[in-house]
Amino acid sequence: MADDEIRIDSQAFQNRLNGFLSHWKAEKRSSDGELAGVGSIAICAGSNPRQDDRNSKNQRTAAFMMWILGYEFPTTLFVLTPESLTVITTKKKSQLLQPLKGGKVPVDILVRSKNAEENQKHFDKCLDIVKAGGKKVGVLAAEKDVAAGAVPDEWRQAFKGIEKDVEEVDITAPLSTAWAVKDEKELRVIRDASRASTGVLRQYFVEEIISVVDNERKITHKTLADKVMAKIDDDRFFKNLKIAESFDSVQLDWGLPPTVQSGGQYDLKFQSEPDEIYLHSGVIVAGLGLKYQTYGSAVARTYLIDPTKAQEANYKFLLSVYADVLGMLKDGAVCKDVYNKTLSAIKSKKPELASNFVRSIGFGIGTEMQDNVFSINSKNSRTLKDGMTLTITIGFTDLQNTPTPKDKRAATYALVIMDTIRISAGKEPVVFTKGASSDLETVSFFFNDDEEEEKPKSKPKKDSKIGAVAQKNITSKRLRSDRAAIDNSEREAERNKHQSELKSKKQSEGMERYRKGFGNLNGTEQKTFKRFDSYKRDNQFPGNVKNLAIVVDTKAATIILPIMGRPVPFHINTIKNASTTQEGGFTSLRINFLSPGQGVGRKDDQPFEDANAHFVRSLTFRSKDGNHMEDVTSQITDLKKELSRKELEKKQMEDVVEQDKLMTTKDRKPNVMDLVFMRPALDGKRVPGTLQIHQNGLRYVHGMGGTHVDVLFSNIKHLFFQPCEKTEMIVIIHAHLINPIMIGKKKTKDVQFYREATEMAFDETGNRQRRRRMGDEEEFQQEQEERKRRAELDRHFKSFAQKIEAASETVDQAVQVDIPVRALNFNGVHSRSSVTMQPTTDCLVQLSEPPFYVITLADIEIVHLERVQFGLKNFDMVFVFKDFTRPPSHINTIPVENLDSVKDWLDSVDIPFSEGPLNLNWAQIMKTITTDPHNFFEEGGWGFLGASDSENEDDEEEEESVFEISEEEMGSVVSSEDESDFGDDGDASADESEGSGSDDEEGEDWDELEKKARRKDREIGHDDDEEDRGKKRKR
Repeated sequence: MADDEIRIDSQAFQNRLNGFLSHWKAEKRSSDGELAGVGSIAICAGSNPRQDDRNSKNQRTAAFMMWILGYEFPTTLFVLTPESLTVITTKKKSQLLQPLKGGKVPVDILVRSKNAEENQKHFDKCLDIVKAGGKKVGVLAAEKDVAAGAVPDEWRQAFKGIEKDVEEVDITAPLSTAWAVKDEKELRVIRDASRASTGVLRQYFVEEIISVVDNERKITHKTLADKVMAKIDDDRFFKNLKIAESFDSVQLDWGLPPTVQSGGQYDLKFQSEPDEIYLHSGVIVAGLGLKYQTYGSAVARTYLIDPTKAQEANYKFLLSVYADVLGMLKDGAVCKDVYNKTLSAIKSKKPELASNFVRSIGFGIGTEMQDNVFSINSKNSRTLKDGMTLTITIGFTDLQNTPTPKDKRAATYALVIMDTIRISAGKEPVVFTKGASSDLETVSFFFNDDEEEEKPKSKPKKDSKIGAVAQKNITSKRLRSDRAAIDNSEREAERNKHQSELKSKKQSEGMERYRKGFGNLNGTEQKTFKRFDSYKRDNQFPGNVKNLAIVVDTKAATIILPIMGRPVPFHINTIKNASTTQEGGFTSLRINFLSPGQGVGRKDDQPFEDANAHFVRSLTFRSKDGNHMEDVTSQITDLKKELSRKELEKKQMEDVVEQDKLMTTKDRKPNVMDLVFMRPALDGKRVPGTLQIHQNGLRYVHGMGGTHVDVLFSNIKHLFFQPCEKTEMIVIIHAHLINPIMIGKKKTKDVQFYREATEMAFDETGNRQRRRRMGDEEEFQQEQEERKRRAELDRHFKSFAQKIEAASETVDQAVQVDIPVRALNFNGVHSRSSVTMQPTTDCLVQLSEPPFYVITLADIEIVHLERVQFGLKNFDMVFVFKDFTRPPSHINTIPVENLDSVKDWLDSVDIPFSEGPLNLNWAQIMKTITTDPHNFFEEGGWGFLGASDSENEDDEEEEESVFEISEEEMGSVVSSEDESDFGDDGDASADESEGSGSDDEEGEDWDELEKKARRKDREIGHDDDEEDRGKKRKR
């Protein structure tokens, strides 16, 4: 790198140096710590390391230079005290260090020249600083005699003069402690280095290994490692990895050169060079580590070729140990405690593997590839802190391949997982190298043709008592056809009792969740005054402002107005509107500005920094050029519309989360379903595609393999399979997502894959099959074929959905397939048209036509049924969610015939509901709740929804009581009728007629009357049939 390209970050230098010196001062004040008695530190870097030190992966001196300066500075001496830094270096390097002066820590730069006397004065000055600091001087003991070059040699010679007067103290550990906790910039660099390492391992190293094994080629470990090492020069490869926007592959270097081990010889410390032995098809260990901007990373995986059952079992145990270790690596954890607890767990679960466990399971990593000060072994008592980065190595070595290895080289093997992680506070560490999956499914490869296919695991049967739509709820008693056989009053009493229990439970949960002083759910943030910068400097103005004309600068979203002979910019967000009017030969342009006291639409007044200041409400300009004024008005209007559109798009895209990369299946052909369409559809011609199941998600390939859409298992909230029964024209696999994704330019939370169930009928030209069959027989044949085709489609799609479920379980991201229950469906309007809503185990869905509708039952707080009153043919249903900041969801115009079935369903899934005769203002209700949820539940919670129902019922009872007559009053009425002035004959005839009628009808209920009616109907139908048969015989 040329000197003119070197730019030292002075801010990072001052922060890191000041942090180290502050820690040093604190230890000196407390007289406790490794630096407590040290008065000065001397670190000297040579021109080149000596020959016997070339095997070290990274010198501590070079690591110090990298940490504090960002570059290696050979032939340079650093002398530090708790208050200052003195540097002796060459003239060129001193020029690079000049920007470091003037900071919080004083920096004195002494230039070494060819004048020996002048150089001696510089060294004498450094010696005086050391002597003034005290008797103890900190040095890097292992490297102080290693550095070679003029500066180190002269410094060692000068130091001999005071060697007897001072004591050298090794500061290796304190330096490691200083740079162990990384700042945000360092963590980003290590993250990018880790992504580059995992990219090379996953997308190149493993592919080469599998290609060699699959094609049965012979290649040595060293040849393969050299081939991977050369990949660092492939800039296009790293560009395709899309590591980071500012990533520069030129700054990559090898920290841990590629290593491949197989055939019984394994070094889990990764310190040995690759040998000339041929790659063995068995257990293969591959590891590497890239450094980016001098910060390192490391990753290693074990790949199993045709593994035995014992090897698979041991690898699963390795994964469990790895998970346990990650759970213990937190802020405050002691290194030896982590190791000893891990070893104890191994001894208790698999004692035979304890002797094979590695002696250290990790070490620090940063500018040094291996910092053993933070080695995680059985003796190290150092404490881990938030922000530290480590390389974790979990492995077993010298394992015996039982019962019978396939050859001598397969007799022993090793298993290892190595990752680069960052320690976090209060939670599991962040794994930077998680892009290289380590699960058994990913690292296992099978190539033997005679190997028996594994039998699919039998899935455990789901408990019918679990789920929203339980089996006991889908019975004949819940169907409308048999409802007449149920005692309505008894059923309604049980339902009301259950609902009372649910509502009281909701009330208690609300009081528990929103205790007194909970506050506003919408937060306490108030609208703040926004500043809009149009231009930062005068030279950014457009050139045509010199004409003192009105200029609309669309690029800066600014209108420049000439005021008092000067161009004054106004940002478009400060302008309310603009209009023009004709006045004789002039055209007036009026520009209205936003100011206090003006309502902005239906929103509150816009906040201002100082509402009491003087504001310009409007400006008016007159011109004879009417066309120009009209153009300015239209430009201002268009600019405001464009800005509003961009803000709306930005708001809509806020919840779009970038998915992780899909890990495609490499060791076998993925499960594929052809001739599938997707909704929402991709742009272009409507052609079918293929749906593929990969390791951690689904991939839909459009058409002949151009555009593809990936859906990860981790982002699927619900997976539905809807068969094409009877009226349904398509069979569906539908994924409802946790976070929305972009498909083309559309944002969606629902992705659907379907195939049409019907086929084109025969045309009128006819064919052999049509000529042989005519009339009803042909229609019957077509119906039979369509039923078979629908049944086959249902079977095919259901089988594929079950494969998706099985694939998700292998990566611990289980997705359960849910099927709508057609017996409980009802019609309703959730968008524009009436559609069929169908409950499932966990949701209420509408999947047949867009826009799709999916509501998770677990998210529902309460359901309110509106417009439930006598005489109306429809009612509405409102879902209120547990997240009160989420707007309620409405399903309107549900036929009143479905009212009882909807109530039964809601009650069966333990959702409390209420009903009322009117539509409520839910926006205002939810605003009241979110303002003070504690007060809402304190005053009765959702009880106000049922209050109107009980009041209406009381009113009806009162109205009905007006018409009730007591038995005494009834007797007096009868006696008065007997004493009436009507004649006896008339009374007798009337009594006889009424009596005869009452005698005939007395004792008969509705069931007997219905039986009589059915009997008469059968008699009439029987006579008609006999007449019809007689007519046929006569013919």
